Amino acid sequence: MDVQNSLAEVFEQACDRYTDKPAYSALGHTLSFTELEALSRDFAAWLQNESGLQRGDRIAIQLPNLLQYPVVAFGALRAGLIIVNTNPLYTEDELLHQLQDSEAKALVVLENFAANAAHIVAQTKVEQVITTQVADLHSFPKRLLINAIIKYVKKAVPSFNFRHSHDLREVLYKGESLDLLPLTLAVDDIALLQYTGGTTGVAKGAMLTHGNLVANMHQVREHLPDVFEEGVNTYCAPLPLYHIYAFNMHLLCSMSSGNHSVLVPNPRDLASLIKVFNSYPISGFMSLNTLYNALLNDETFHESDLSHLKYCSAGGMAMMADTSRRWFKLTGCEVLEGYGLTETSPVVTINPFGAVQEGSIGTVLPNTKVKVVDEKGRRLPTGEAGELCVRGPQVMKGYWQRPEETAKVLSLDGWFSTGDIATIDDEGYIRIVDRIKDMISVSGFKVFPNEVEDVATHHPGIVECAAIGVPSEVTGEAVKLVVVSNSPELTVEAIQDFCREHLTAYKVPKIVEFIDELPKSNVGKVLRRELR
Repeated sequence: MDVQNSLAEVFEQACDRYTDKPAYSALGHTLSFTELEALSRDFAAWLQNESGLQRGDRIAIQLPNLLQYPVVAFGALRAGLIIVNTNPLYTEDELLHQLQDSEAKALVVLENFAANAAHIVAQTKVEQVITTQVADLHSFPKRLLINAIIKYVKKAVPSFNFRHSHDLREVLYKGESLDLLPLTLAVDDIALLQYTGGTTGVAKGAMLTHGNLVANMHQVREHLPDVFEEGVNTYCAPLPLYHIYAFNMHLLCSMSSGNHSVLVPNPRDLASLIKVFNSYPISGFMSLNTLYNALLNDETFHESDLSHLKYCSAGGMAMMADTSRRWFKLTGCEVLEGYGLTETSPVVTINPFGAVQEGSIGTVLPNTKVKVVDEKGRRLPTGEAGELCVRGPQVMKGYWQRPEETAKVLSLDGWFSTGDIATIDDEGYIRIVDRIKDMISVSGFKVFPNEVEDVATHHPGIVECAAIGVPSEVTGEAVKLVVVSNSPELTVEAIQDFCREHLTAYKVPKIVEFIDELPKSNVGKVLRRELR
């Protein structure tokens, strides 16, 4: 294989190799690798010749999982720009912070979400706004029909007004007649400013280089050669591509191996997600515990065509043992739970295909080193719990314009401190005990929320739950369990009795609260901080 210094090179080589194979589908329309290459080329050429943007400028992409996302993302990378992945559901304040912090000079936004951007864009350095409608890359007349239904029947496009903006279709049309200027990107050039969720304060932009992302792509493919066979698989993509896990799996690993990703714009609409399983020969499903659980609790999914399914993976949050077992019973597929962080591009570990250990996040990827340390940074022996630290080519360059924050987590010799408590066994399998900040201290004894939640979800009356620490005059902190139940008869006492059978007394929830729905992030992570 040719040496690949950048994501642009990876993309162009894949398009040359896989030509007419399907690359991405969304809402019933498919782009081949050849079509994707041409459209991204046109966008890149417009950026270079007409936008006024220079190499290294930031471009924010605020799109859900539509065909426009890979076109715009690969076009931006080929033009030498830095992508700022931006959640379409951001509030005005969240969007303003990200655009100001990144000093983005361009914004690509779906019209459905453009109103918030229109209100704040004058307070940023954004010079170019490119808008697009949901079906802009579909063929005529389906394009017009879908866009008209969304705008005029569903009324899903709030009014907005930018002082000056471009329509993506017009941009692509103009780009067709423009030359794409060749450029050479270095491994140390930044490809993404990937913002963290801001769980410990203001969201920070992790500087992920072309070298970081290319390395992690090859690490994952080497670790999972069966999952990323060349040109034969169709993966369901329900997680948003602006999230680093989905970006890696579907824009890098799937694309570079010539496979087909079916994009799901709104995974909360389970009917549309289930339709994908019945419309395509889905062989791979990359998701997280919340979505696995939701599908298992939907009777129509049990009747879906799962005959092609071979590979399932999970990341982003802990996979509950009960969910894994139920999924295997229904589909015959083990879930390959893995682990990663925004700052590690993102993958650090994955359970190897055919060698899954339940409750483990698997083994480290090639060319990656890990260690577990105590509060003073001393390495701990096998089996002892401590903070997990990572070193490898996928570890970020640092936080954008935040050297002090970078120094807190990234040592001079390249070790990244994850903030997660873990153990490593004799076979190299790693288990995440919990986040350091989520740990509950009951009379000085450590209680890890994941352990309490894993036990509680085995109760047939509990759909999902979250454990948090609350102040206690007696024990300092007490365990509180917030429960979503499918049984009106379920009582607090019944839950506590069930937990008491499986947990030491101080770990048993002292407080149980029933709730209709747990607060979750845009990718379905339970937000314990909001429960607190």
